[in-house]
Amino acid sequence: MVSISNDPSGERFQKSTWDINWKSRVECCRLAKKTNVKKYILVSSCSIYGATNHNVVVNEISEPNPQTTYAKANRKAEVDNLKIADDKFEVIVLRLATAFGVSKRMRFDLAINAMTLNAMNSNQIPLMRDGNQWRPFVHVKDISRAIAHFCEIKTKSLNSKIFNIGSKNNVCQLSELGKIIKNCIQEQSDKNNEIKIKWYGDPDIRSYNVCFKKLEETGFKSKFDIKYGVNEILNAIKSKNLSKTPDTITLDWYTQLNAFNG
Repeated sequence: MVSISNDPSGERFQKSTWDINWKSRVECCRLAKKTNVKKYILVSSCSIYGATNHNVVVNEISEPNPQTTYAKANRKAEVDNLKIADDKFEVIVLRLATAFGVSKRMRFDLAINAMTLNAMNSNQIPLMRDGNQWRPFVHVKDISRAIAHFCEIKTKSLNSKIFNIGSKNNVCQLSELGKIIKNCIQEQSDKNNEIKIKWYGDPDIRSYNVCFKKLEETGFKSKFDIKYGVNEILNAIKSKNLSKTPDTITLDWYTQLNAFNG
């Protein structure tokens, strides 16, 4: 289901985010039920956990604490879609960790992708202060695999359930993420270029260390780790199959499309 994606776009286009990410996705769920669809999968986001205690690992029963329009709209969609479920119409909610990796419409406004590109081009890794924020990540290939996994499951025991999508191995603090990216670049480089952290902004209160045990109990395990994704991006940039274009920054792309519409 199409939605306005990421926090900057949600804040810039707040009304559209509420209309599309919440209202239209609830209406889509209702229409699916009306036309006798048996299973509806709502793709949500781990961003609904928002700001949590650094010492706490959150799971699907933890109280959401969304901080942005994007996260709040996702949470409203979750609540209202789950209300539509019944014994003949299955609704499953998938809360995705932050995506990374090479995709057909490449996203360079996602943490791993953006940090890798900047480190490659400028020997600097942009990092929002203070770097202690916890974030879960999931490769786009694993996102596709997870959606297919839940489409194929025949049992209705998962009806009205929520699942975090990602893996323990891809959860880290952003300062540690910067080190992983730096090491990948230096391992690939002929020159021992010094990669520096470029701090920006105020300390980010959004922080969530997420548990994925419930997902793994369904038989699903993620395959692709952060190092794989960083090296994948580096190789694509080097081979000139990947570059930063206007449509790789979602907010810029939406703003441009909005201008075309008058």
